[in-house]
Amino acid sequence: MKLKDIIKVSGNKFASVAAEGLEGSDVKSFISTGAYSFNALLSGSIYGGIPDNKIVALAGEQATGKTYFALNVVREFLDSNPQAMVIYFDTEQAITSDLLSGRGVDTERVAVMPVATIEEFRHQSISIVDKYLESDKDTRPPMMIVLDSLGMLSTEKEMSDTAEGKNVRDMTRAQVAKAVFRVLTIKLGHARIPMLITNHTYDVVGSYVPMKEMGGGSGLKYAASTIIYLSKKKDRVDNEVVGNIIHCKTHKSRLTKQDKMVDVQLNFEKGLNKYYGLLEIAIKHGVFKKVSNKVQLPDGKTAFESQINKNPEKYYTEDVLKAIDAAARREFCYGGEEPKPEETTDGD
Repeated sequence: MKLKDIIKVSGNKFASVAAEGLEGSDVKSFISTGAYSFNALLSGSIYGGIPDNKIVALAGEQATGKTYFALNVVREFLDSNPQAMVIYFDTEQAITSDLLSGRGVDTERVAVMPVATIEEFRHQSISIVDKYLESDKDTRPPMMIVLDSLGMLSTEKEMSDTAEGKNVRDMTRAQVAKAVFRVLTIKLGHARIPMLITNHTYDVVGSYVPMKEMGGGSGLKYAASTIIYLSKKKDRVDNEVVGNIIHCKTHKSRLTKQDKMVDVQLNFEKGLNKYYGLLEIAIKHGVFKKVSNKVQLPDGKTAFESQINKNPEKYYTEDVLKAIDAAARREFCYGGEEPKPEETTDGD
């Protein structure tokens, strides 16, 4: 009996021999975040980013850039394919057409769906994915789903208790959320629909060392391929706050090493700095060398770090970026091996 015969007997229409590729699991492409270092943290390549068929969660306290990153990914995804479309579940009534337009998002290809409960999200998201799977695989447009944010979703029981004036804790929320992701994870993989979820974190009371925990129960913790914890510090120039430095750390990752961190610069006027965070990778892996208080470039010339950060296009040439990409594989990938998708979207 051959392996394919066993698969046929099983009746599992999604099963396949591993050597022929795993349709629902293998990553074929990535969606850029708009920041090279963040791409590297997520995928092991500065030209990578969000995998095209996985659930990725961005978790952090308020104002750590979760929605900003989500909209950046949405823009990059739509720009990568003129037929692509996005379903954006908004639980905070925070998304406006002006906000989307201001971020460079094509509003003609984004459907914003306000939801208040996990049950609403479950029904609508699963219905959308099932309908998508029914369409012709060769002609259906690329799709992405965003949930912003999981932590704000209530339950029908909680809504009912509140309306009746009951002051009781809803013990069903975590179970309902877990059930949603149990169903969605497999469906999204086979439909090749990436899902980006934002969520809040809170301090764990009574822990021996300070710890952050993600809200919404354990469902997302198991279902997500990658969970990034975000925190921030103020970015100052001459004592004036000009933006934030966002610390991005892998709390969980199936594609790259866990507990790795990069910094991304978010300027209030200029937006996300595409090159910020590359300097540390380049110096650590010998692409650049630290010489006294300057940085030595591959051609032997030197420059201050401030000069490089001020005019990155001048110093991060195509050859330098290729070298940093190889360094990123060593820094973030298990065994230092390069992820091998069929294509990547670098957002240029």
